[in-house]
Amino acid sequence: MGRVSVKQNKNLYQVRREELGLSREKASELLESIPPERIEKIENQKSLPHPEEVLVMADAYKTPNLCNYYCANDCPIGKQYVPEIEMKDLSQIVLEMLASLNAMRGKQERLIEITVDGIVDGEEIKDFVHIQDELEKISITVETLQLWAEQMLAENKIDVEAYHTYKNSLKEK
Repeated sequence: MGRVSVKQNKNLYQVRREELGLSREKASELLESIPPERIEKIENQKSLPHPEEVLVMADAYKTPNLCNYYCANDCPIGKQYVPEIEMKDLSQIVLEMLASLNAMRGKQERLIEITVDGIVDGEEIKDFVHIQDELEKISITVETLQLWAEQMLAENKIDVEAYHTYKNSLKEK
């Protein structure tokens, strides 16, 4: 293994490569299409990675959250619209989901009342923003669950073939 960088503010691309014990040269062999010089530029933030490069790294490093990291931190559109997802344990994800869903109980009727006329007026804004915030929490939790599943698939902790077979059968319904 090559030298490990001691720089402080490493991006996730470099952190993950180093966690795998790969030099830039070895990573380049694994990534096939990304030369060591390009990896260095990406890790030192001298150049932003291309989406295709991130996909290759995420797959080769078995780290699907590199895609979310890219979208939330490097992509100009994603930086505005995509929240960075924090990897969590399944139990924590489920508990957060249940808490968010419980917080929404009873608010469905209020959301209907607010939006039935297609206008959110002054008296409704406070409730509307609160409901919107709760829905955003649910959305982030769903994305976290999806990312957790992708990580488990990458680590072969979920039967990949069975997962995709069943998921595809749901799409056909």
